[in-house]
Amino acid sequence: MKSLTSCLGAIVFDQVSKIAKRAAVESHALATVARAGMLGVAPPGKMAGMLHGLTAFGPVGGAITLAAIKHPDRPGLVDELGTLTFRELDQRSNALANVWRDRGIAEGAGVGILCRNHRGMLDATFASAKVGARALYLNTDFARPQATDVCAREGVDVLVYDEEFTEVLADVAAPKGRFLAWTDNRPAVETLDDLIAKGAPELSRDPGRPGGLVLLTSGTTGTPKGAPRPQPKSLAIPGAILSKIPFRGGETMYVAPPIFHTWGLTTSILALGVGATLVTRRRFRPEEILGDLARHKVASFVVVPVMLKRILALGEPEIAKHDLSSVRVIAAAGSQLEGALAVKTMDIFGDVLYNLYGSTEAAYASIADPADLRAAPGCAGRPPFGSTVKILGDDGGELPQGQTGRIFVGNTSQFDGYTGGGHKEVIRGLMSTGDVGHFDAGGRLFVDGRDDDMIVSGGENVFPQEVEELLAGHDSVNDAAVVGVDDEEFGKALRAFVVRRAGSELDEDAVREFVKQNLARYKVPRKVVFLDELPRNPSGKVLKRLLATWDS
Repeated sequence: MKSLTSCLGAIVFDQVSKIAKRAAVESHALATVARAGMLGVAPPGKMAGMLHGLTAFGPVGGAITLAAIKHPDRPGLVDELGTLTFRELDQRSNALANVWRDRGIAEGAGVGILCRNHRGMLDATFASAKVGARALYLNTDFARPQATDVCAREGVDVLVYDEEFTEVLADVAAPKGRFLAWTDNRPAVETLDDLIAKGAPELSRDPGRPGGLVLLTSGTTGTPKGAPRPQPKSLAIPGAILSKIPFRGGETMYVAPPIFHTWGLTTSILALGVGATLVTRRRFRPEEILGDLARHKVASFVVVPVMLKRILALGEPEIAKHDLSSVRVIAAAGSQLEGALAVKTMDIFGDVLYNLYGSTEAAYASIADPADLRAAPGCAGRPPFGSTVKILGDDGGELPQGQTGRIFVGNTSQFDGYTGGGHKEVIRGLMSTGDVGHFDAGGRLFVDGRDDDMIVSGGENVFPQEVEELLAGHDSVNDAAVVGVDDEEFGKALRAFVVRRAGSELDEDAVREFVKQNLARYKVPRKVVFLDELPRNPSGKVLKRLLATWDS
């Protein structure tokens, strides 16, 4: 009896501890988002409307409703078609949701969205939430077979797409309709603007439940997997990000990454939620971006690391032509932020750089602030409040500081499993990110590479990221990637792909000698291939599966 009593007591204690921890996380998040401008004091009528929007439409659909109530006439979105206020942006999605519902597009419908960054992408996102549909974000790099397979697997009923992707989606069944979000012509297919013009600007009724999201993994090593998520009934994600990265309402925020990607979507919703003016373009062109940052007096600039590389490649004289004094935050995520790139960015823009490490499945894990990146360039920082990060060995035991192992994350925002089945490995409530890394003496996380990227060459374990990081710091190297290729003598051999800086005459022998002088001999690439640019997906990740089969 005593043993049973002790066991029950332990279970109760554990549950109470979890509830208390969750309450602490939510309390901290609430205070954080309020400071950033997301909530705060408002008249009772407005406060009721804001809470209703968040409850009925979830954080995604509720973000624009909240902003429209608090700041109706403030510029909410600036894209290539002009400026919309928060009220106008909210009313557009209301009108679209009303028409969709009249056509039977409602709770549970699957809305496939293949758009670049513009108002149509947001209209479809918010309208999906407001009718209770699932929004599936498709990759703009998809080929026709891949788009067909993913849409069939995810159960798409409706397609919203830019005209340029018409052929990509030609084989997709969309029984409840196809609608163009962006077109430069006058097509036979209905456009979102056609539907919005027909709909009432006030929502006719609330959905039975908020719409969900299906985000796709990057697919750098194979077919992208669907990671479905209900909209979180929590402020943990915005609270965690805003506790480390000082995005603020009343300012201007430029989101450059594609909105179909987790980082672009999250920061776009955050911008609107805090009441910041969101600025975006359909394509990333460094010269145009610099002009936009100056013209709109952008305070927060959201990027993936390759975008910083392309901006810095313009050269300091070109960058200096633009008044970028308003930029106080550059927030990077989505792929590896190399130490050399971090340092050069801060040397030019000032100590304004932040680096978020996370994944589609785990959401956020850790965030590095400028002090972290100065002290330990290339690090991923520390876990924000409410997030736990552990380095585990193959036996599941926690490894000591400085030792490399598998990265496991615990927070309140993990996904529940892939659409087609399967899940990330979970140990004691912590989920694998699929990466390996270590903590330094200052408690900062370093991501050393993908768990499945490890190359065994001549019996030695090599993580390509270490070699890539070294090459990125070479004065004549603009970009680099390293993969393992079959080798009769060593089993696997390293092959480096290098993009030289303009005017450089760097050759293969010089690259190999540079690595030899800085790393162990078995980490020296057997072959070096020079490219004009590395193949990357729209979120900036190198497509190593293409490099691994490169025919040289």
